[in-house]
Amino acid sequence: MKRRTVHLLFGLLSLCCAGTALERGLRLQQTARLNAEIARIAATPVGADAAALPLRSARELQLAQALALSKAGNHEAALKGYAGLVQKGERDPIAQQALFNLANMYLRQGLAQESGAGPFFELGKQRLRELLRAAPQDWDARYNLERALRLAPEEQEVFSAEQQQSVEQRKVRVPGFVAGDLP
Repeated sequence: MKRRTVHLLFGLLSLCCAGTALERGLRLQQTARLNAEIARIAATPVGADAAALPLRSARELQLAQALALSKAGNHEAALKGYAGLVQKGERDPIAQQALFNLANMYLRQGLAQESGAGPFFELGKQRLRELLRAAPQDWDARYNLERALRLAPEEQEVFSAEQQQSVEQRKVRVPGFVAGDLP
């Protein structure tokens, strides 16, 4: 009886290990196919007439294609690809990477233009702030936001006339006190 129980437990444990190994092997095979497809997308020259991936394709592939379009200079198509990945309320790692790449694309466009770069810098800063709200630990986004702020500083609020007055000229009103109460 004791021997039979030990063999049964060993068989059950072996079956669990084999199932886990099979699942890991299938996941590894799927990842290898995905990596091969991403490498194909990155190696293929992308032109202005690039065909978009089907919406049902993996989000990683859509991100790789948007990145390839951005590197090729096809910013309109890359913007559509990134916008498809960045959905409201959804902040998975793919969406965060798409938001980071979108912000960088805007910043690179702003750097490439000699005049009229302000809107691109503002869009880039806005996207980086969105990313930092979702993932405040993202140091790359923090660094890029700091660089963008140095390239295009935020406009400081002009001080009002009351704030520019000296301390002696300001009139302070305290509720409950009459002007003659204090010495």
